[in-house]
Amino acid sequence: MNNSPLVKVTKLSPHCSRPRNAKIDTITIHCVVGQVTAESLGDWLANPSALASANYGVDKDGRVGLYVNECDRSWCSSSAPNDNRAVTIEVASDAAHPYAVTEKAMAGLIELVTDICQRNGIARLLWRGDRSLIGQVDRQNMTVHRWFANKACPGDYLYERHASIAEEVNRRLGASVTPPTPEPPPVGQLYRVRRERADSASQIGAYSSLDNAKTAADANRSGGYKVFDAEGAVAYDPNNPGLDPKTPLKTPEEVTVDNAIADGIITDRAYWLGVLTGKVQANGGNVKTLLDNTHRRIMETS
Repeated sequence: MNNSPLVKVTKLSPHCSRPRNAKIDTITIHCVVGQVTAESLGDWLANPSALASANYGVDKDGRVGLYVNECDRSWCSSSAPNDNRAVTIEVASDAAHPYAVTEKAMAGLIELVTDICQRNGIARLLWRGDRSLIGQVDRQNMTVHRWFANKACPGDYLYERHASIAEEVNRRLGASVTPPTPEPPPVGQLYRVRRERADSASQIGAYSSLDNAKTAADANRSGGYKVFDAEGAVAYDPNNPGLDPKTPLKTPEEVTVDNAIADGIITDRAYWLGVLTGKVQANGGNVKTLLDNTHRRIMETS
């Protein structure tokens, strides 16, 4: 099993398992949380205290580093089964949300992923943003770290661009860009993820679970995807979550009380909702005055 000819820096990490025990059929993209060079990323992954690694890294200038041979499993995604079948790639990124990457890093990532697919017989990248499809590589062969651990990785910037990354890699591979065949229609409600109700050609999935459909729409929000129910009504729009008809909007009183609870000012939600709606009589005091003033401001701007 060969490594990528795109590698500019090699610094093999001791933190790996040799050899991997599965065929490579998956790509897992991570964010570094820092605009690093290939050299500095290699130094960090070789540090005895890191206990982490990746097969490759793409630095801020798009240069590729090799840190674990492709024939070996990196310690990267908090999942041995995933890392045994995936080539893991760390990408230099900003250190804060949404962990954006440079144009050069994105270009280097797409070139590297294309090369990995070509050499490992991955004919086409498939992405649905559906955690339930982990391991079903005939339906989805891209995974993310956040599915295996309580982490933001790969950051929203890269996560929301997985569909476009797959599309560009598939274009370079000469693979069809037609979306994968959706799940077979179950009995009952079916939620379709597409750009517009009548635009069936843009559909990227159909789900019996609204939560799974929302996840797919979230992953492709930059492309304007929404969730439509069986009647064709918008069930969820990730770019306008407040308009989601399946999630009723909070009243100004609920907003006031929930904000105060989040700030640690009060704890009894039902009681203070009663106070603000006039159903419960409360004595004067600093807390009531604070809530009244906050509520008035919300009413004035709503």
